[in-house]
Amino acid sequence: MQLRERFLQNSLLYTQDLHLIESFWTEIEKRYTEKGRHYHNFNHLENMFSELDKVKDDIENYHIISFSVFYHDVIYDASSKSNEEKSARFSEKHLQQIGAEAGFIEKISQQIMATKFHQKSGDNDTDYLVDADLSVLGQEPENYKDYTQKIRKEYSVYPDFLYNPGRKKVLRHFLESESIFKTEYFKAKYERQARKNILSEIDGL
Repeated sequence: MQLRERFLQNSLLYTQDLHLIESFWTEIEKRYTEKGRHYHNFNHLENMFSELDKVKDDIENYHIISFSVFYHDVIYDASSKSNEEKSARFSEKHLQQIGAEAGFIEKISQQIMATKFHQKSGDNDTDYLVDADLSVLGQEPENYKDYTQKIRKEYSVYPDFLYNPGRKKVLRHFLESESIFKTEYFKAKYERQARKNILSEIDGL
């Protein structure tokens, strides 16, 4: 299913105002197609949905997690440390306008914030979201290398002597975790390869 169609179907559960839904989609599309988004773009969202569709039956509220996918990187600036906070606020603004209830909106904000540190949340749906966000780490080496090159382009404002230590810190954080992935499904599928990929990237920095 195309991203636009997913967003339309999700939004129609809360409002029949097609003009409003289309205006929100236009905003989202504008954000994810910004110049400089080499990785955090629509391809990333499509990959996340591809992963989550496979475990759909294990997800309690797929509508909530779908909105969280759409909005989790809607604000993305490589030089900012508050992208998730800004993305959460952005989602709240939209969801309030379509008449979503407060608890629903808060849940999405929490899920978006969970993608900041990728910690085990204690909430099954949130853990699936976070794992789908990180699933690129466990791809085959060629695909992982493509991902690292795209991330480097997004951070091109930083020279190697600044980028490399920061990247190593992030990668070592993953390695020091008891497990990179929080759900048994993603752990079994990607954990081993993710650790190999990360170690290989660190060696090359």
